Amino acid sequence: MSWDWSPADLAALEAFLGRQGLGGGRPTTRPIGDGHSNLTFLVSAGEHRVVVRRPPPPPVPPGAHDVLREAALLRALAGSAVPVPGVLATAAAGEVLDDAPLVVMEYVEGPVVTTRTPTELASPVARRAIGDSLVDTLVTLHGVDWRAAGLEGLGRPEGFNARHLRRLRRLVADDDGTVPDEFAVLDGWLESRVPPESGATIVHNDFRLGNVILGAGPPGRVAAVLDWELATLGDPLFDVGYFLACWPVAGTAPTPTGELGTAVLEPGWPSRDDLAHRYAAATGRDLAGLAWYTTLAQWKLAVLYEYSRRRTVDGGGDPYYDDPRLVQSFLAAARETAEL
Repeated sequence: MSWDWSPADLAALEAFLGRQGLGGGRPTTRPIGDGHSNLTFLVSAGEHRVVVRRPPPPPVPPGAHDVLREAALLRALAGSAVPVPGVLATAAAGEVLDDAPLVVMEYVEGPVVTTRTPTELASPVARRAIGDSLVDTLVTLHGVDWRAAGLEGLGRPEGFNARHLRRLRRLVADDDGTVPDEFAVLDGWLESRVPPESGATIVHNDFRLGNVILGAGPPGRVAAVLDWELATLGDPLFDVGYFLACWPVAGTAPTPTGELGTAVLEPGWPSRDDLAHRYAAATGRDLAGLAWYTTLAQWKLAVLYEYSRRRTVDGGGDPYYDDPRLVQSFLAAARETAEL
């Protein structure tokens, strides 16, 4: 979505960073990340380098893109074993930007892997280590005592699976609750098989290879987990299903999120089964019903992409979502996982 800093915005940002002890002259900004959700910028001001995050320009769907909620979660996790960037400052709408709040975070040095493993991590041993570290990071997140961290208000874990399915359905359903034909069979399959929650943990809700920063050199490890805007309390197996849904499989056409992680098709990266077995061994959770969670994740992505496509058609969305083949890719992957 198109947005950039105006001279007035930069002047306001300069003053704000100066008050926080993070200034050093007029800041320069560079967009980082894929740019299809909250907007993220690497900001340099003198000797300081920080990351600034803000929502996309209005209109923003109710409850979406809440960067201040994300910042509160990161601060709660700062004392845990979960690797997260530190929050340096926050600003409400009108304090720096007229139309949006913003969050200033520390800049974590290291690569974000998408389509190619960096040379310094390109050995099979390092690739395997990265995959293991991703699983171990998810295990660590799901082991956080969210009550002790003061995160009781983050979500409602009871009934998470059925409620999540219903809420997503409403994004594409007609006024009478009827979902489009291409979603209907999968919707019925998911509805008839909703499992009881396997537990109640913090759920990242977008945990995938492209949403972590890695340590710059071997051994491969996760240095920071990014993009916490969708995090909530719920069933930890949803994170596992989503993580695997975004992990490409050799010989299978990748989905749009899978295309952001095709590096894992290189030699040495663990398979989906390897990742699932490591998670099960570390947590003791029964993954016999994992196909439901992976199907739900793929169906969810189809729903969100269709919702965004409709907003684009109506003139209020990101042109990236305009291609209906993106939605069809997720639906095809969900049908394959569900063996439909």
